Amino acid sequence: MGRFPNIAASKQKTGAARGKLYSMYAKEIYQVAKNGGVTLEGNLALKRLIEKAKKEQVPSDIIKRAIDKVNSGIDESYENTKYELFGPGGSTLIVDCLTDNVNRTISSIRAVLNKVKVKMGGVNSVSYMYDNLCIVGFKGLTEEEVMDTLINHDIDITDIEHENDLIIIYGNPSDLHKIKEAILSVKEVNFEIDEIAMLPKDKVKLAGEDLELFNKLLTMLDEVEDVFHIYHNVDLD
Repeated sequence: MGRFPNIAASKQKTGAARGKLYSMYAKEIYQVAKNGGVTLEGNLALKRLIEKAKKEQVPSDIIKRAIDKVNSGIDESYENTKYELFGPGGSTLIVDCLTDNVNRTISSIRAVLNKVKVKMGGVNSVSYMYDNLCIVGFKGLTEEEVMDTLINHDIDITDIEHENDLIIIYGNPSDLHKIKEAILSVKEVNFEIDEIAMLPKDKVKLAGEDLELFNKLLTMLDEVEDVFHIYHNVDLD
């Protein structure tokens, strides 16, 4: 489906994977609420994050406990760190982590890379080959209606796709909320895609040992406690 991969279809459904998902959302909700406040009206980033967590079926009590920690004055600190990797067969990866211990995180990432003999690059060695974009996907409007709405709200976008009645808008990450509000001003829709992601400008196809090694790398990285998102340029369709 265009540039945006079907992330939901590739997520593991094991109990361990769900537990990690809940844990990462709890950390991020806590950090966003700590930085911007606990009221949804005054903290749009928190509002969006909670909406996204609910779509991922994160239990309400986990969301509530994360916010309660902020209200009770518990002081924790989580940091976003990114690692840029060169994988097999011309593949590249950006590993996004949320951690309270950077030394632990980098040690865990390096342990994985040593096992699969993959190299880590410096800052911007990989990320320049990706676009940082917001992606909004929904049904219920025509492409012409969407473009008219965006123009009327003075919102510039990077691209728009239309496939099987699904409209996908790519734009500046800072415009995510404005894009959604503009669409909702025309029609109440369900946002099937609501993401800010790093999307590769070009993709590569892997086969044989390269593909096997790449899949092994993905699995091992996903098992690292602090890894939140993995972006890559491999066409796995």
